[in-house]
Amino acid sequence: MTPSQDAPHILVIDDDPAFNRVLTRALGQRGFVVFGALEPESALALARLHEPEYVVLDLNIAGSSGLRLIEPLLAANPDCRILVLTGYASITTTVDAIKLGATQYLAKPADVDAILKALNATEVVIEDGAPSSPMSVDRLEWEHIQRVLGEHEGNISATARALKMHRRTLQRKLAKRPVKE
Repeated sequence: MTPSQDAPHILVIDDDPAFNRVLTRALGQRGFVVFGALEPESALALARLHEPEYVVLDLNIAGSSGLRLIEPLLAANPDCRILVLTGYASITTTVDAIKLGATQYLAKPADVDAILKALNATEVVIEDGAPSSPMSVDRLEWEHIQRVLGEHEGNISATARALKMHRRTLQRKLAKRPVKE
């Protein structure tokens, strides 16, 4: 399906060239006019030029926080819907992203259908019932690390110092997938 000129514009900002290419191609096949950016500077230039209706924003762009881009992206188009997509999902970064103006937040891996569903969601679905058990110690540690990492704007060295942890130890912990519960 070739997008028409009046098709919605979507900007994909992810520093992984393969993921960026695959996602932009898949969204283009769904009828969007798609632009891909691998770094913040080109992303903001594309946003100012094309004023996309939708943005898929990676949380970690070359070691820097993608959350810093939310305000300038909204300045380019105040009505754009921003989806923060990350492999490092945590409650803290989710709250920060929404406070800054993101519309949705998804953990990787996410397929194109899930991304489109999140971008178009207009209501928050509240599930019945509270969690049946508290978070595990490993999950609490992950959440705490993510909160401190957010406080230090993604700076690994500053986060390691704040946690009184060796930088390489912190990097190993961040390289692991987060514990589910």
